Amino acid sequence: MAVITFSREMGTGAFRIAEEVAKRLKYTFVDGARITAIAHQYGLSTDLLQMVDEKPPSYITAEDRKRAAALNTVELILLDFARKGNVILYGRGGQDLLKECRNVLRLRFIADFEERAERFAEREWIDPDMARSMIRRSDHQRGGFIHFYFDRDWQDPLGYDLVFNTSRMSEEAIMECIVAAAKDPHLKEADKAAAELIDNTVLMKKIETALLNSTDLDYRPFTIDVQKGKVFISGYLTTEKEKKEAIRIVETVKGVKSLQEDIQVVNYKAYKDRS
Repeated sequence: MAVITFSREMGTGAFRIAEEVAKRLKYTFVDGARITAIAHQYGLSTDLLQMVDEKPPSYITAEDRKRAAALNTVELILLDFARKGNVILYGRGGQDLLKECRNVLRLRFIADFEERAERFAEREWIDPDMARSMIRRSDHQRGGFIHFYFDRDWQDPLGYDLVFNTSRMSEEAIMECIVAAAKDPHLKEADKAAAELIDNTVLMKKIETALLNSTDLDYRPFTIDVQKGKVFISGYLTTEKEKKEAIRIVETVKGVKSLQEDIQVVNYKAYKDRS
């Protein structure tokens, strides 16, 4: 059930490579189009998906929390595909979402900026200056998403197993390298442990999504730890009523077998009003 993740700069040609590698390995290719096609099965509208996809989340207002919950739903889609295995996850922080899983081959694609701009301009039939502007915006957005959501530098090579410079290597050479790496027996040997890790992450994301979607909580991100259905949560809420509601929500999430909590009630709004 090996998983391959693609992290790419815009204009590197990574999409064509991912599609071809998926065909050669007979893997499921999960990109934006596939996520959009099945998002409704997870209760996620196309409009909301487009608003949150690969964009840094926020948790300040109720609308922000709604978007953060939608982003969690995108991750649940990725995790469901990863659980089945033999899949390529294209973008969306897959390498960080599954960072503890040893059966994941993490790939990064880079290229010279001007070459990326030229490729993108030719592909989209747009002015080169516009292509440069769009690539800069894309790099900033995707890098910000990884930094905000996973607290990691998008460009740090230690977050990947292989980094390909498409300005220096041919597509065929890159694809042959990826196919060979995907057949590494070490990935297969890690399958069993990865399945449990993914199950724990799925339950954690479901809990967090349920809390984010509640209109009765002024929710900020909790620390949530899950081990085989045993859940520990800690964080801060403003009232005892909210604390009871948060506990109720967590206990009703399917898959939760037991709950331990360390939720502190702190009326920080009162301090904010006096400041």
